[in-house]
Amino acid sequence: MSFDMNAMLVEAARRSGGLADFGEPSFRPALQALLTALDTEGKLSDLGRQILNERIIDLLKNRLVVEEYYRNFPQIADEKIENPIVIVGLPRTGTTLLQRILGCDQRLYPLLWWETRFPAPLAVVPPGAVDPRIEMGKAEVAAMLEAMPKLKSIHPFDAEAPDEEGMLLEHSFHAFFDAYADIPSYTQWMWNHDQTPAYEYLKRMLKFIQWQKRGRGETASAGRWVLKTPHHLRQIEVLFKVFPDAKVVQTHRDPLQTIPSIASFNATLWQVYGHDVDPRHTGQQWSDIFARGMRETMAFRDKHGTGRFLDIWFSDTLSKPLDVVRAIYDFVGLSFPEGIQERMQVYLEQNSRDKRPVHDYSIEHFGLSEAQIERDFADYRQRYILPRQSS
Repeated sequence: MSFDMNAMLVEAARRSGGLADFGEPSFRPALQALLTALDTEGKLSDLGRQILNERIIDLLKNRLVVEEYYRNFPQIADEKIENPIVIVGLPRTGTTLLQRILGCDQRLYPLLWWETRFPAPLAVVPPGAVDPRIEMGKAEVAAMLEAMPKLKSIHPFDAEAPDEEGMLLEHSFHAFFDAYADIPSYTQWMWNHDQTPAYEYLKRMLKFIQWQKRGRGETASAGRWVLKTPHHLRQIEVLFKVFPDAKVVQTHRDPLQTIPSIASFNATLWQVYGHDVDPRHTGQQWSDIFARGMRETMAFRDKHGTGRFLDIWFSDTLSKPLDVVRAIYDFVGLSFPEGIQERMQVYLEQNSRDKRPVHDYSIEHFGLSEAQIERDFADYRQRYILPRQSS
């Protein structure tokens, strides 16, 4: 059975109680490109097709509910998303660790996993009551880790911890859906189409979540978000177009250590949703995606990057994390009070990497070689990696 976009739209409207406004329509061609690729290239299992069908309908339902909130509470549009701190880098370069350390600072807005997965409230939550979406998030994370225990060694999933805004971008269907299945035509479609509307919708979602946070008394005195997703490497120019006052913290680590791990993570996801997964194809695809993203980010920095980027190396994040955070705070113009440092130190002591399973993989299993990765990332390694190795 093929995916049917019109049937999905109808079902989402039914589940929302009859709402009809999906908001700005640019998501429709993106969704159609995704569905076509999943049908013709995805090699989905019956279970994978069912999971993705439900996920997409859920995303569409969220769009309906978000637009209804904007209609009923027009003041949401007045929320300001200003001077966000955006952590960008290849996966496995310490981006999650930095995001969660900064999330200890209550002056900043963190984007929690359950908020990205369930951004639209199910109903009015009485003051002081626990939002049911938190328990829904915990249950989903637990089920995901039970089904894919290998993920525990790859990413520290936690429903109540800061995580990526990638799941918010999914609502525009310009996102990492190619992490779920081998769909090269969709990947190419994204490269070929302007993603400005997707980032504008991301900003709209952040306003909605910020309005909810402030309604819960989470005021974040600095009024700034801490965001993080490697997807921004694919769209760094669009990121600054929509968030022109963003301050970007770019993390660095040798792709020889990161790309095989990325391939392992995505091969694990492909196996959940599909069959006949070729891990060698996973390795080549994700090396290509991130090599291109890194080239485009470097080109943007050469033209427009002055004062907008701070470079952080993975080895420094591991060996002297609070010194790295102090450098970030200097870069973004924030003070670094002792009380916040203490909270960050407690987090580090309670969440050390050795508390998680070892992520075991081999570069050859994913059809990669050191020579190929060195070739794919030659300019990046020449600028950011090799000088550090020789110093």
